[in-house]
Amino acid sequence: MASNILNKKFTDATRYVLDDELASIVNVTMALEMPLLLKGEPGTGKTMLAHAIAESLAMPLIVLNVKSSMKLVDALYQYDTLTRLNDSRFGDSHRNVSNIEDYIKMGKIGQAFASKSRTVLLIDEIDKADTDFQDDMLDVLDQMEFDIIEIDKTMKAEHRPVIIITSNATKDLSDPFLGRCNFHHIAFPDPKMMRKIIAVHFPEIDSKLMENVVITFYRVRRIDAIEKKPATRELINWIRALKSDPDFKPKALAKGNIPYLGVLFKKSQDCERAVKATNRGRVF
Repeated sequence: MASNILNKKFTDATRYVLDDELASIVNVTMALEMPLLLKGEPGTGKTMLAHAIAESLAMPLIVLNVKSSMKLVDALYQYDTLTRLNDSRFGDSHRNVSNIEDYIKMGKIGQAFASKSRTVLLIDEIDKADTDFQDDMLDVLDQMEFDIIEIDKTMKAEHRPVIIITSNATKDLSDPFLGRCNFHHIAFPDPKMMRKIIAVHFPEIDSKLMENVVITFYRVRRIDAIEKKPATRELINWIRALKSDPDFKPKALAKGNIPYLGVLFKKSQDCERAVKATNRGRVF
């Protein structure tokens, strides 16, 4: 297949704060036509990067959410045998039941291959899949084709998609898999970067509120024995909750009064630990 390198480079997006290093690895990945594997704890913007690339380059986004029970063929295509059987039995369909191709539906990878324009293909949480799925998927992505055995047809990609693969590092990926991807670890934003992210979502945020929520957020993330630390998504939703409360005063945070802990913590035991820690003043 002929090379299809984009002349336009990824530089920014409306609601995604991008550092120079990450922009560079995205552009190198597109130039080399390799998948980009992103690792980092939940809430670091791995998934949103694919959305930002699609927005910035005006390309369609196709998302494959990987499940632990998923088979590779499910991501490529599905043969709807049940519908074909019903059409054959009842004869009330406009489709020709002898034409199996009418009952072939593309999966997410198949949709990216069949697209008439170049797409961004996000393969989200690849670490949920088993090793065979991972390695076989990369074989398909290397070759940019797969076979549909029911109709003895090879599906070849019209355009090589920009492939973003995310992993929460819940289990190790195979060495062959790692060797066939570009890799970037997205660290959790430091307070300086987090202020930039907040400013993107809340351009007119009060400076006192900004400082108090950032300081408080990083303090509660350091509470001992928290199983699921609040991430950027929780922080943004927490700010929305605070701004919607007409009685809230930013200075209350500085005194250790932290409302809406249930927005920051999504596990009951974490919320209980946070309540105890804040009541005892251990986070300030």
